[in-house]
Amino acid sequence: MHELVIRGGTLVDGTGAAAYAGDLAVDQGVISQVGGKAGAARREIDASGCLVTPGWVDIHTHYDGQATWDPYLSPSTWHGVTTAVMGNCGVGFAPVRPQDREWLIRVMEGVEDIPGAVLSEGIQWDWESFPEYLDALARRPKALDIGAQIPHSAVRTYVMGERGVHHDEATPEDIRQMCELVREGLKAGALGFSTSRTFLHKYEGRKYPPGTFATIGEIAALGAVMGEVGHGVFQMTSNHVSMDAEVAWMKKLAQQNKLPVMFNLQQTDPAPDLWRSLLATLDEAQTQGVPLYGGISGRPAGLLFSWETSLHPFIQSEVYQSLLELPFEARVRRLCTPETRAQILHGPKFQIDKSLEQMFSEFSRIYPLGEQPDYEPDPATSVAALARRSGEDPLEVIYDLMLQKDGRAILYFPSFNYAYGNLSQVHEMLQHSSTVNSLADGGAHCGYICDVSMPTFMLTHWTRDRNRGPRLGLEAMVRRQTLDTARVYGLHDRGGLQVGLKADINVIDYARLALHAPRMVYDLPAGGRRLIQESDGYVATLVAGHPIMENKQATGALPGQLLRAGGSA
Repeated sequence: MHELVIRGGTLVDGTGAAAYAGDLAVDQGVISQVGGKAGAARREIDASGCLVTPGWVDIHTHYDGQATWDPYLSPSTWHGVTTAVMGNCGVGFAPVRPQDREWLIRVMEGVEDIPGAVLSEGIQWDWESFPEYLDALARRPKALDIGAQIPHSAVRTYVMGERGVHHDEATPEDIRQMCELVREGLKAGALGFSTSRTFLHKYEGRKYPPGTFATIGEIAALGAVMGEVGHGVFQMTSNHVSMDAEVAWMKKLAQQNKLPVMFNLQQTDPAPDLWRSLLATLDEAQTQGVPLYGGISGRPAGLLFSWETSLHPFIQSEVYQSLLELPFEARVRRLCTPETRAQILHGPKFQIDKSLEQMFSEFSRIYPLGEQPDYEPDPATSVAALARRSGEDPLEVIYDLMLQKDGRAILYFPSFNYAYGNLSQVHEMLQHSSTVNSLADGGAHCGYICDVSMPTFMLTHWTRDRNRGPRLGLEAMVRRQTLDTARVYGLHDRGGLQVGLKADINVIDYARLALHAPRMVYDLPAGGRRLIQESDGYVATLVAGHPIMENKQATGALPGQLLRAGGSA
């Protein structure tokens, strides 16, 4: 008798092969039968009319702090994620000396918009070295499997102190010590090493994380440690408009290590066609057998504007800033008065960053998001178009739109991947064999981005609902966030519905699968806020054969484990 049988579903096995009907059996945490009619079981899940897929493997999250207090890593498990990789973009919390803990929190707060008070209250520090951090994670209860990468900013600060913070060039001895820390972390089970060279990542106003200006010699030396140890992904975030200047050394590192090197690949407005040449570089690397990958997003990286979020066009208003001390409902009542509206629209303003000022005036790129959020909006529905039709000033349109839903309506600004006003370039990137689904940013950007629903979006938009261009195959989109993401990180025990693989599984009512609009909640430690996004259609999510979510409710089961390099938990 089987321990569990998922009965009568449509199996989408993660390999890209055509879906087929059949049962799936689970015993001792692994898949024991795929297809056909399974025998009796101690427990059955009725999957009639549902898809049965592998659990989603999300390789770009920032749960480094949240993993120490939230066993579910919500909202990721609400969207079928069963494996999460964190420690991306060069930021994280180990290694760390006790006196530097609050400083690392400030870096994470600035770079990833995770409130510092939340991290200060939520993290229970019981580590200094990276191996000790992994051991601490291993002790925490968890519903899903998690793995961690070694962050450059923490390593550099640990070795160089203030010199590292102030971006001094590393000496040969500094590099030797940093390499030793990376080696130690990899041998303890880190899944990779991450760094950031982007000017978008700042903390405390105008400071950049350590490592941002590191020499290529320093970065290459740290990356080469993975080749020496024999495992690990080198993950990098850089300035998207200058990525073509970075790929030569990244390709060389991948060639030397014979291990994956992955950079964030996004379309940007200043260089809207650069993605094409980057795909050509990936083609060239692939023909040479070099494991160079572009980590891509399945939709625009979208900033969300509302009266509750960190960013919107009125944050520079002196009158608006004076209202922030009011409870939200009282603030909205004031915002609804004609006097306050006129003062905010036409009154004195604080000086803000020029790039924000420019963004807030790009009215053709600001859209109402709606109750059924549209992540590929028609330019005819933009604020600029609405203002032209109504004869109003665009800022007046934005103000009034944000007051809808009792002041909780959200506007959408697609900051990357929308230079063409559609997702045609993402459609092409999603079909490239050297791109990898990434950048959902679970746990990060609590106040103005909510892309954690990306796994659900991949099915709803690309395989079923898209109406502004061709769709993509269901089987291919399942593979992209299961087998493909797992294999890049060397997780060979998961990502497919095959006998002997780990029983991480989603049962999905495909016809009902839908995304809700994001909303703000205040459920983090210290009463911290975050944007969350819920979905319908997930019947069950299983980790190692144990249902952790059923019909949107946590079951209380905590079968998750820490992943150490090599693919076993």
